[in-house]
Amino acid sequence: MKKNSKGSVFYRICYFLFAKIVGFLFRIKVVNPEAEPDEGGFLVCANHVSAADAVVICYAFRKHQVRLMAKKELFKIPGLSALIKMLGAFPVDRGGNDVGAIKHAVEMLKEGMCVGIFPQGTRHPAVDPRGTPVKNGAALIATRAGSDFLPIYLHRKNNKHKIFRRTYVIIGERMSLEEMSYQPDNAGEYKRLTEAVFDKVCALGEEFTKTLGKGKKNEC
Repeated sequence: MKKNSKGSVFYRICYFLFAKIVGFLFRIKVVNPEAEPDEGGFLVCANHVSAADAVVICYAFRKHQVRLMAKKELFKIPGLSALIKMLGAFPVDRGGNDVGAIKHAVEMLKEGMCVGIFPQGTRHPAVDPRGTPVKNGAALIATRAGSDFLPIYLHRKNNKHKIFRRTYVIIGERMSLEEMSYQPDNAGEYKRLTEAVFDKVCALGEEFTKTLGKGKKNEC
């Protein structure tokens, strides 16, 4: 049975109460918001710069609650642990093969919910994301769930996060396994798919940067 991808009542109340504050603190501008799908069951893939990225992503999605995979260490912090759990985040052990986290993500996608993941696996501030390594978890999850990818790029000046510095969230087009010619019997498919999705993530940022450089006001 498909669940409501718009999120829990608690989440929607929090969004209503705090979205404007979050938008003001991080000066968030969503680019191409119409690309957010109407139906759930997709895997959001984004570059990772700051611990604030999770909040920024949640702000950017108006139709869905994005349940983000987060490092298990965050769930040991009093207060923060309870909050992020209520907002839908779930822990993953980045130091090993966390089968439980993978299964949980797959189950949520199959139920029509939206899951968020950072293919880089950890934060990479102040560097070009295209030059950073990615992990294959995104492809593993999407192929087991039979779900689409949704690439997004978080753009900040010099890839550094600061309060009151403009943050752009560029939403890309949904990418299906079929259009990516997924071949389950081929070796290296998880790596190929993950790299293809992250290549699109980076391309979104590069294309947007060119647009800013062609005369649009750069509000960074």
